Amino acid sequence: MLLSPSLGYSQTPALTFNTNVARPATQLPPFKLEQPDKQLSPFTGMTRKHWQDAAQYLLSGAFSYIHKLDDPMQFPKQPGKSYPRNEGQVPTEKLEGLCRTLFMAAPLLKENPGLTLNGIKVADYYRHQLGRLVDPSSDTYIKPRAANGGPSQNLVEFGGLSVALFAAPEILWDPLPEATKKTLAATMLSYGDGPTVPQNWRYFNIFILSFFKSRGYQVNEKLMEEYLQKQLTHYRGEGWYHDGPAYDYYSMWAFEMYGRLWTEYYGREHYPQVAQQLTTNFAPLKDNYPYMFGRDGSMIMWGRSIAYRFAAVVPFPLMGFQPEPGTNFGWMRRIASGAMLQFLQSPDFLQDNIPTLGFYGPFDPAVQSYSCRGSVFWLAKAFLGLLVPANSPFWTATENEGAWATKELAPGTVFNKYEPGSNILITDYPNSGAAEIRAWCHVPIIGAGEPFRGSENYNRLSYNSAFPWQADGPNGEVAMNYVFKNVKSEWEALRLFTFKRFEDGVYYRDAQLETDKNIRLSLADVPLPNGILRVDKYTGTVGTFVRLGHYALPQLGNQPIKHETRKVRGRQVHLISNGAYQLALVPLSGWEKVETVAAQGLHPVSNNSTVLDATAIVADGKPPIYATLMLWKKAGEKWTDNELVLVKKLAYSAQNNNVQVDFADGGKKTVQFN
Repeated sequence: MLLSPSLGYSQTPALTFNTNVARPATQLPPFKLEQPDKQLSPFTGMTRKHWQDAAQYLLSGAFSYIHKLDDPMQFPKQPGKSYPRNEGQVPTEKLEGLCRTLFMAAPLLKENPGLTLNGIKVADYYRHQLGRLVDPSSDTYIKPRAANGGPSQNLVEFGGLSVALFAAPEILWDPLPEATKKTLAATMLSYGDGPTVPQNWRYFNIFILSFFKSRGYQVNEKLMEEYLQKQLTHYRGEGWYHDGPAYDYYSMWAFEMYGRLWTEYYGREHYPQVAQQLTTNFAPLKDNYPYMFGRDGSMIMWGRSIAYRFAAVVPFPLMGFQPEPGTNFGWMRRIASGAMLQFLQSPDFLQDNIPTLGFYGPFDPAVQSYSCRGSVFWLAKAFLGLLVPANSPFWTATENEGAWATKELAPGTVFNKYEPGSNILITDYPNSGAAEIRAWCHVPIIGAGEPFRGSENYNRLSYNSAFPWQADGPNGEVAMNYVFKNVKSEWEALRLFTFKRFEDGVYYRDAQLETDKNIRLSLADVPLPNGILRVDKYTGTVGTFVRLGHYALPQLGNQPIKHETRKVRGRQVHLISNGAYQLALVPLSGWEKVETVAAQGLHPVSNNSTVLDATAIVADGKPPIYATLMLWKKAGEKWTDNELVLVKKLAYSAQNNNVQVDFADGGKKTVQFN
């Protein structure tokens, strides 16, 4: 998401400003799954009741900051690039906390209107706070949009508030005094009936306009219809929407989620043709999106706003509205519950009773400056699944592992699901239970207003559910990407990728360095049962230093990461292990040496991490092929020689512009550069 100029967009944090929010005296204990139901949910133990428990657990953390009805939903600022960076941003910060915690509160209140947390009646609190939003004397007052005002974070939050109002109007809207309703409608419509950002943001306008139309207010229906039609143009197939300019989880926790809920609460009755198209666009998710999660439901760290975490699973429960035949609801819930537990059971997830800005614990390299501490409660969108009736098959089906338990994902194989509309490749690795994604990235960041769009959030060669991405370091530390020494003698990562094609199990892209178009590569990724074969061709015309990183391993506890070198069939094999996973890197062609690089402060799981990097000097006239095996297994599993050095021979033909690969098991593959 973006912030208006009034929110002072910047990637440089203002270190001097602090909101000095008092931390609660009592810390929440770790989330505990009470009485897991291993009959209905043999893998996670989680049922609808446990989802409600999880929602109330997180909401109770937010309410540990609320001692009286006037207290705002404001939480301690996390050091780093997040906002607020000045006093003027504080009302919007409080608005985020209020509106986003409602994603948890609204479904809970529908079934328990008397819910009380920290001695505060939750429904009374939110109704009181809605009144304070339009009280000019309040410290949470939000001014109506100025006549010439542009899109802002207030629009985002009012869009989210409209979702909650649609979900539980009998709790949140109907009891409000008429004067409050009238003023709140005027304020929210001032944002909804206005400019927006040409991406998922249009849904914020759509929801505001739709809700107030449903309550009898006069709204700009022409603008709403325009935005609805424009949202449909972002669809690219297989359940994916393009978010201008990227593909990421916004396709799921924004486009698909908002489209599904809007259809349910308003569209099917008032705009049946649009609702039908949104339903048609939603339908392919059941056959594609589940493959993007690991066998245990773990999600991939990928894209901006990753602090929203398990909001990514919200399409799965929403499949329970108007259930479509052929949906494996037991698998959908197994994934959604597993991803939720991935974070709820992490000891680093909460700090001061609130989820951190990061992936597990705080991780500033993954934070965007449009986020404040309350922003994390976008993750509560997953709990909007509780709006799906309790008798829905999403809640009643017995958990299963879906394709992971079938021959489709049999051990010893690799499974690729290519999605031609988005050119996304999802790969599943049955041996390790990991899922992987390769997706679009082509964003210059020099002088850009949003440099995170070409950062590690998007520019890795691939993203894997078992190996969260490591940030690049100033000394050339890199994981799952290339870095080159540029003309300033700085290490610069690839971020300008051009997709070519997916053919015969090979994912082809071209790439060039942003600062020097004479540094170029043709890339070929070949997923294998235990990892990746990279066969990359240097097509540049200048010489420089290059490094290619494997995935990185975090140090777990006090046990240092082990490094080992073996000689297998004449090849140097480098291995590292952290007690959970082991990685192997085998240079096959072009590389001069392999380095084991320790890093500090670059990994989202641990302060200390290690990566294997292949290094060389590229130059015009040198053999152009840089081939590498990047392999992994769970720690303790044995490697055979055939698994470590499964490539017997590589033969490059300049005339045919291809590489013939002979595998140790007798198989062959041609990597054809065009």
